Amino acid sequence: MKKTPGEGSGLLYESLLRLESVDECRRFLQDLCTVSELKAMEQRVEVAMYLREGMIYQDILKRTGASSATISRVNRCLQYGDDGYRTVLPRVDEYWKNRKGREPT
Repeated sequence: MKKTPGEGSGLLYESLLRLESVDECRRFLQDLCTVSELKAMEQRVEVAMYLREGMIYQDILKRTGASSATISRVNRCLQYGDDGYRTVLPRVDEYWKNRKGREPT
């Protein structure tokens, strides 16, 4: 029987938990993922933050370049997923607010 991603060996998840800084995480993920994969993951997290703030799809699309399908997928995960976004997003609120304060309007 084929394993689902959550049923793997756990090595990836254990590896991520053992990283000690943003720089270590960035370097590990750059070794692990393609540039396209990283950009897609970064974009999904941004989309999730904007959705959490109540921003509408069209404005999220303009800000992030994400497709409506990506925005919809992230929204479904926020509403009906495994609570991964709900767990991590509040933990990065301060970073997000500081970053948004530096973005051009």
